[in-house]
Amino acid sequence: MTSLPFIQVDAFADAPFTGNPAAVMPLGQWLDDATLQAIAAENNLSETAFTVPTPDDPDADYALRWFTPEVEVKLCGHATLASGHALMGGRTAVRFRTTHAGILTVSRDRDGYALSLPAWTTEPSPLPDLAAAMGGDVLETRWRDGGYAIFAYPDDAAIRALQPDFATLKKAGSILLIATAPGEDSDMVSRVFAPGAGIDEDPVTGSAHCLLTPYWAGRLDKAKLTAYQASHRGGRLLCRLSGDRVILTGACRTVIEGNFLL
Repeated sequence: MTSLPFIQVDAFADAPFTGNPAAVMPLGQWLDDATLQAIAAENNLSETAFTVPTPDDPDADYALRWFTPEVEVKLCGHATLASGHALMGGRTAVRFRTTHAGILTVSRDRDGYALSLPAWTTEPSPLPDLAAAMGGDVLETRWRDGGYAIFAYPDDAAIRALQPDFATLKKAGSILLIATAPGEDSDMVSRVFAPGAGIDEDPVTGSAHCLLTPYWAGRLDKAKLTAYQASHRGGRLLCRLSGDRVILTGACRTVIEGNFLL
């Protein structure tokens, strides 16, 4: 029997039981992919983050991968923030090397952390089938290759009222479906769905704000934005566009520490 350290962290959370929970599992070396996927399925959280130290890498402290209960994903913001929180120790920053998103950095920021992610732009694209399955009065649809879609709605109320057809959306595959509108008490409000990856609705999604921050920065002509993700748990983020990076600021709370017995 092998014992693996296990930390469950509520990310983008000012208190326990808010934000988005992620499992962080620091490893000494990589397990095979099937085992990583099986562990993530057992954890049954939106993401499980696995890290391995990279002592010979001058640009990163750890390699990082993320798995939903069903698939490996190319980028996960909240589980990266949670990993930084779990591994920070006495450091001021932790750097992660990833396969698809380059180097990601989590730094201390007052009572929380700042997460540096790539700024991803989107292009106008007709997505009639997906828009119909999302429901509501869609004003604009945008796309980024790799499986990222933005659906713009008129207001905060339209976002909160959405009842997507998850069965239809799941058939479209692993796409991050981002519904957004101007917020009532924030610059932007969103909800995020990924049924093709085994997550009907994600509580707070850092990767979605890689796309939302450039989108709303351009429309509102401001580089610093406040964001609210209107899931059942809810989450607030501070977002800043800095060149080709998006800086997300939020707090984390550790809720479980233990061992996974394999």
